[in-house]
Amino acid sequence: MALLHAKTAAGRQEIEDRSRRLPAALRSILLMVDGHRDDTELRGLFEGLRAPPDALEQLAAQGLIEVIGGSAESAPARGISTGREQDPALYQQLYDAMSEAVRRHLGLKGYFMQLKIERCTDALALERLCPELLAAVGKARSPALAQRWWQETQSAVLNAGDEVVQA
Repeated sequence: MALLHAKTAAGRQEIEDRSRRLPAALRSILLMVDGHRDDTELRGLFEGLRAPPDALEQLAAQGLIEVIGGSAESAPARGISTGREQDPALYQQLYDAMSEAVRRHLGLKGYFMQLKIERCTDALALERLCPELLAAVGKARSPALAQRWWQETQSAVLNAGDEVVQA
């Protein structure tokens, strides 16, 4: 079932003040809930974040997220690397964007994150690492900055991918 989830006011407040002391994996999932990713795409991130299989249900039970739309007939959400997992140009774009984000927003604190980026061998592996990077940037700077960076990166990469397909 492809349901869209969005943060509630309580969810946005939790991102700002961390009053509920959510486990890191749940907090990372909460950061990724944006009203654009369906539950299938979000659940695909669980393994990389070591989140429990019922993370969305836990967040909903706490009133931090809510279903805002979607249906069983919805088309699956398209990830950045969908169909281009082995594309070296896509890998390079993601690698550059993620490395720049580590350098700019995490500094020396991002050393281990940069090592994880270096270990990724394809675009899909980098895409799976993005939630962890977003959580780190959100913690070091702000969740809003992390989300803005991710949206800009997605837009740039998807637009570049459309140009490659049209060429």
